[in-house]
Amino acid sequence: MDQAELQRSGTLTELPSMDQLWMPFTANRQFKASPRLLVSASGMYYRSHDGRQILDGTAGLWCVNAGHGRQEISAAIAYQAQEMDYAPPFQMGHPIQFEAANLLADIAPADLKKVFFTNSGSESVDSALKIALAYHRARGDGTRTLFIGRERGYHGVGFGGISVGGMVANRKVFRGSLLPNVDHLPHTYSAEHQAFSRGIPEWGAHLADDLERIVALHDASNIAAVIVEPVAGSTGVLVPPKGYLERLRAICDKHGILLIFDEVITGYGRLGTPFAAQYFKVTPDIITTAKAVNNAAVPMGAVFVRNGIFDTVVNGSPEGAVELFHGYTYSGHPLAMAAAVAAQKIYKRENLLTRVHDEGISHYWQEALHALSDVRHVKDLRNLGLIGAIELESRPGAVGKRAYEAFVASYARGLLVRYTGDTIALSPPLIIERGQIDQIMSTLRDVLRTLD
Repeated sequence: MDQAELQRSGTLTELPSMDQLWMPFTANRQFKASPRLLVSASGMYYRSHDGRQILDGTAGLWCVNAGHGRQEISAAIAYQAQEMDYAPPFQMGHPIQFEAANLLADIAPADLKKVFFTNSGSESVDSALKIALAYHRARGDGTRTLFIGRERGYHGVGFGGISVGGMVANRKVFRGSLLPNVDHLPHTYSAEHQAFSRGIPEWGAHLADDLERIVALHDASNIAAVIVEPVAGSTGVLVPPKGYLERLRAICDKHGILLIFDEVITGYGRLGTPFAAQYFKVTPDIITTAKAVNNAAVPMGAVFVRNGIFDTVVNGSPEGAVELFHGYTYSGHPLAMAAAVAAQKIYKRENLLTRVHDEGISHYWQEALHALSDVRHVKDLRNLGLIGAIELESRPGAVGKRAYEAFVASYARGLLVRYTGDTIALSPPLIIERGQIDQIMSTLRDVLRTLD
């Protein structure tokens, strides 16, 4: 039996050589000394190389919202690969990319009905930043070139995204080559005032007012856009305080600054609405997405843009001229588009974009998560929609060690979680049932009790 057949059977008797692969965001030496390989997936579960069933507590990487192994999606990809494997995206098109854009526009908030396709969240962010610059230039405001991000923000790994992002470990090696015209808002988390909040914290809306200080420092005429995650995910799930996003919106409106929501994590039902913008009832000018746009079946991202921004850029260019000198070889790739159309139809048919709210899953999730408040080492619990975080007390001189051990021990017990620093992050597929929520929390309770 060859490796492919062994993988289909759910067991690998001989591991492949790991010497050649440089793994991303991974402690390579540590991983290769004791590898964790996933060989198949279905529904809520992965199967490991040693034949064990692993409950997916992270929807892969915040992205497999409809669960694994959806036959409609794989069939759509297979059909498209046979029908037409690739089409050039520059000065050419193919029908399914327009179908995908129309389906996405149907669920977009307000008038964010123009869709630009990318291949990842990182590309979506860089595209959004470029679109913001192009918009201001087209309307005669070419001095608006400065971007404002936020501390502890994550906006992918392109140089633009790292520049507006605020995660120190992602920035420090590349600091000398980041975009120069960037400033940062303070992050929104306070353990003193927000610890163990259920859902949206009451304290902290005033933190948005620091934007006025930054505007006064740089002058509004030089600022292109503010970019924030509605819920900061990769830094450890930081839920915005009540009224915070509304205040950001008001200040941006006051000074003619675009507001960009990075919804690579929160998009496509994670909070119980199609987008976080609809959950918070705050409409930005641009939304960046990726991950769950096509259930992560093929690399893909999508940027949603206000109609007025599109019209300004397009109508401000001479007839027959390229209006935006930006795009990717794989923008609107036929296989990615086929997966997106199939995934969006599943989301609509199964009401997955609103299920977390409509069926009370988010409330059940919240109560189950906060039941862990009495477990030792638990420093804070945070949640919103179907997102959760368990922040652990750090060991002196060994930040992240305890959460890593919890991650490994959970996997050994058949549960996949994520960790960042000493925070365990949870974001299971939206098809999760209450019994599986109980299993996640029970496993974590048992794991945490074993840690010193």
